[in-house]
Amino acid sequence: MINLSVNIKEKERSYPIYINNIDINNLKSAILNEINNKNYIVIISQKVYKLYGKILDFPKEKIFILKDGEQEKNEKNYIKILNFALSKNLKREDAIIAIGGGVVGDIAGFAASTYMRGINFIQVPTTLLAATDSSVGGKVAINSKFGKNLIGAFYQPKAVFINVNFLKTLDEKQLKSGLGEVLKYGFIEKSCRPEFEAHLINFLTEHHQKILLKDILTLKELIKMCLELKIAVVEKDEKENKLRKILNYGHTYGHVVENLTKYKKYTHGQCVIEGIEFALKLALYKNTIDKEYKFLCEDLIKKFEYSPLQTFDKAKIVKVMESDKKATDEYINFILPTGYASVEEFQFTTDEILKILEN
Repeated sequence: MINLSVNIKEKERSYPIYINNIDINNLKSAILNEINNKNYIVIISQKVYKLYGKILDFPKEKIFILKDGEQEKNEKNYIKILNFALSKNLKREDAIIAIGGGVVGDIAGFAASTYMRGINFIQVPTTLLAATDSSVGGKVAINSKFGKNLIGAFYQPKAVFINVNFLKTLDEKQLKSGLGEVLKYGFIEKSCRPEFEAHLINFLTEHHQKILLKDILTLKELIKMCLELKIAVVEKDEKENKLRKILNYGHTYGHVVENLTKYKKYTHGQCVIEGIEFALKLALYKNTIDKEYKFLCEDLIKKFEYSPLQTFDKAKIVKVMESDKKATDEYINFILPTGYASVEEFQFTTDEILKILEN
């Protein structure tokens, strides 16, 4: 087992991360022990419930099954979860347990942050994306018709249980969705200011075939490396005042793609990769990188067999960017590469973005 911890300044909000590949049927007892056998509900992905419901063995009356898909992270399901918790008479010392991918973790976490002004929250990520990124750091949210994650909070979990065996049943689409965030961490590593360098780009280059084949020990090490980088950032800047903004690399344009395709056509990770490709184009325009580094990044992306996504109307792209929560009245903010595994924040006017889109 690999044990990590996120040490938030207020010690009562620090929490452990357990990474292992033990039998999944041992997970329930470990979680109940973590919450001191208090009352709880489980918010679980429909797909995960079908695959692992019997093995996990939580009582049916405590389970809320959430349909799969980004479109399910909405106000309607958020209210349903709150009412389910109320119907089970949960108190502030009890817990909401999220078992699934990023969608489940986000909406269950947001419900936990607002239920009785805050209830214990346990993250059990079952996808590579959730395990390497969204389950750690405390960002919880729901989507609205105006955009992604515009209604949310910073709310840290009580603990995160990552069992790598869940990844054995990931399909290729969801595996590559997670790899979108993984590649992001490789491209921002130095800017995360970790205590020790992981050399993640080298690891991804050398082990890309094992990763695509879902070799469990390789994935276990990969998750550890990504989370150590995220922890390094979150501990320095929990609420995205400055440093944590680098975690948005690839997301400004990525969120545009998700929005314009109504969160149905592409996975989050695919959109992040498309956003990274767009950021590389902007960086070359700004002369913050040279062609050689752009080629290195694109070559690594190709190793994981990503294909370009569809193109969109330029005016629609800019309109969605202007509504992004990272935008200001005058500028659209982008995290761009500035060198090997390094990034910084830059501002663009809408006219500049339109000019670049036309080239």
